[in-house]
Amino acid sequence: MSGFNSSDASISPAALERPASGRDDEPLSFAVHSLPDPAHSDVRQERTRSGRWKMLAVLLVCAAPVLASYFTYYVLRPTQQRSFGELIVDQPALPDIQARTLDGRSVELQSLKGQWLLVSTSNAACEQRCQDNLYLQRQLRETLGREKDRLDWVWLINDQQPVPERIQPALQQATALRLPAKAIGDWLKPAAGHALDEHLYVVDPQGHWMLRFPADLDKASAGKAKRDLERLLRASASWDEAGRAQ
Repeated sequence: MSGFNSSDASISPAALERPASGRDDEPLSFAVHSLPDPAHSDVRQERTRSGRWKMLAVLLVCAAPVLASYFTYYVLRPTQQRSFGELIVDQPALPDIQARTLDGRSVELQSLKGQWLLVSTSNAACEQRCQDNLYLQRQLRETLGREKDRLDWVWLINDQQPVPERIQPALQQATALRLPAKAIGDWLKPAAGHALDEHLYVVDPQGHWMLRFPADLDKASAGKAKRDLERLLRASASWDEAGRAQ
């Protein structure tokens, strides 16, 4: 109790009457917060738009080869004046299937991706029509000159019979693969009223069948087919190179 009384006695009456900090007589002040600056909002919106454009640019760069390929198709939309071959609208992709070489090795058919392909198909006996097609495939490739290494010629064999020895030397530069007839027929289609082995077929480096030359192509009309191939290679020159990516 004595400590309590001693503490009270030390406070003077004047101290009790004076405001604690001398601030009671100061006027009140108010803090006013400004509204958001419209300019800052515009900057944020501009940054958002810029980010979206950059993302779109990245996607376009990644998709450039495919877009270029489709551009090529529509530039070469078949007309009497522009294209000899018939454009395939749905462009079926290479089947995901195993094929076999003439010596019996197993290979993935999709390993053919990365090059333009000029394709024919028949049975292993390779009668006159087949031989004519193989000859035209070879000649068309050779007439492309320095661009020929961007095109492979492919013979798809639809049975397991032996290939005649007389034509084997001519196949040294070809890719000859055995596939079931059904697998070939599910992928490639002839024109109405024609057989599958009457045509030559063009497949792009992405693995899409995109062009079919008329049935019974011969030497007289081969020049028109060559012009189609040249236009395809020229239109795809900015993104397609000879050889397959390793």
